[in-house]
Amino acid sequence: MGGGREFAISLDGVRDKNVMQLKKLNTVLFPVRYNDKYYADALASGDFTKLAYYSDIFVGSIACRLEKKEGGAIRVYIMTLGVLAPYRGLGIGTRLLNHVLDLCLKQNIQEIYLHVQTNNDDAINFYKKFGFEITETIKNYYTNIDPPDCFVLTKLITTSQAN
Repeated sequence: MGGGREFAISLDGVRDKNVMQLKKLNTVLFPVRYNDKYYADALASGDFTKLAYYSDIFVGSIACRLEKKEGGAIRVYIMTLGVLAPYRGLGIGTRLLNHVLDLCLKQNIQEIYLHVQTNNDDAINFYKKFGFEITETIKNYYTNIDPPDCFVLTKLITTSQAN
């Protein structure tokens, strides 16, 4: 049926036995080296951290940390979201982010945020498409990468946004 072959995007959870895949991907995608706490937080977040496969090839991930705010409310921090360059523009990052946004709605989590380097226009524009807004600028957030400054992008989720 049709001329082209359909390539499926699938998501899988991160577990002890496949966390090495996440480590390898992060080494390729990001200028920052992540410590053991990052991977412990990613594993502890459960369904909020996912690996993405394109036609059974591991090509991307989202890793989140769940944080308790004063008063007990939970918010989600996106530690990383990345897709290998040849696979960008295929909807993989959108699928990963929508997965986490849907979980936030289902679990009544009303805030999700992340840090992004101030010169990363592609990432900033990507998140803005989903309703994230720049809420803060932090000078010298990053060490050993230039520019060292970051934006905090935040999205407040209300139950009226449910489909």
